[in-house]
Amino acid sequence: MKCPFCSSPETKVIDSRSAQKNNAIRRRRECLDCGHRFTTYEYVVDYPLVIIKNDGSREEYDRAKLQKSIKIACNKRPIPQDKIEEIVLEIEKGIEETSGSEIASKQIGELVMKHLKDTDEVAYIRFASVYKQFKDLEEFKDQINKMSL
Repeated sequence: MKCPFCSSPETKVIDSRSAQKNNAIRRRRECLDCGHRFTTYEYVVDYPLVIIKNDGSREEYDRAKLQKSIKIACNKRPIPQDKIEEIVLEIEKGIEETSGSEIASKQIGELVMKHLKDTDEVAYIRFASVYKQFKDLEEFKDQINKMSL
């Protein structure tokens, strides 16, 4: 595992434990070169999932990409990292239940919005504003008014 601080490939595992209801393994690691500690998660990938983008192109599902977009929406909000991991896990379960080997990116976006709406309204609006590509302030206001109903 490469160190995220100095990019050294020399790391050691300090601690391993089950995470996310036994669906992952959380590992604490230490870089042997710079001494920084960091956490990694290990997941089982049952089969490659292909995402069908809006332009019709296809790409392999990337968990880190999903997690990053949720983190951006939750930036500076009182949402712990564990909750973000839980949201990603729930979205992945939703994907497995609704699709085979391919799913439209639109469906994933809808799942993210559903979970963020239940978690934090500000994070939901942030994600929705990018996902739905609001063109002006009126669209933004309409989305906020829909939430109030």
